[in-house]
Amino acid sequence: MGHTYVIEHMEEDESTPACLPPWVELEYCHMIKLAGPSASVHFTHLSANAGSSLGSKLLSFSKKREEDKLASYAVHSVSILELLQQKNVPLSKVCLLDPKAGNALQPGDKNEFGWFLFGGILGDDPPRDRTSELRRLGFPSRHLGPVQMTTDTALAVTKRVVDDGVPLDEIPYVDFPTIRFNARESVEMPFRYIREGGDPLLPPGMRDLLHEDLNKSFEF
Repeated sequence: MGHTYVIEHMEEDESTPACLPPWVELEYCHMIKLAGPSASVHFTHLSANAGSSLGSKLLSFSKKREEDKLASYAVHSVSILELLQQKNVPLSKVCLLDPKAGNALQPGDKNEFGWFLFGGILGDDPPRDRTSELRRLGFPSRHLGPVQMTTDTALAVTKRVVDDGVPLDEIPYVDFPTIRFNARESVEMPFRYIREGGDPLLPPGMRDLLHEDLNKSFEF
């Protein structure tokens, strides 16, 4: 039985049906692939519109990748505290991934925690410390190093440490990578990513979305 990963949605959702930005949906879909088939991923604290939109995207993502081994997942309107009460899980068994934690995540933490909690979306530039809202609830916490990560990267790093037993400092990273589309167009990403085959590990479809957004920025 794998671990449980929870993403407590921290964004203010709009009241429109398509209320999650495309890049958020891509990162959240990426998580059910990164977590692995023995894990479960819960997305909490979503508005009705956001939950409906995300649920549809996750279902579509799963159907397109039936050959991939994906984690089970669930979308919730309730907060992490309400979910823990429903599942009868004590706070002491939930590790908050917090950049300001005193100790780094280690492979041995898999024996102490069954659940790992992330504040989504973590990837602000500059960071806005929205994890502070979860920190006040009293969860035990660990950090993933000094460099800001996207939320899906944070989940992937956590999985590699606690499930695969790889120490934080042995995971290959690339910091602030430049994504090049052609000889004239590129964009620098202000985050740390896992390096895979020499390139940053991005969600499927993210490269195309970045290029599309770059082109839009030049439209007048």
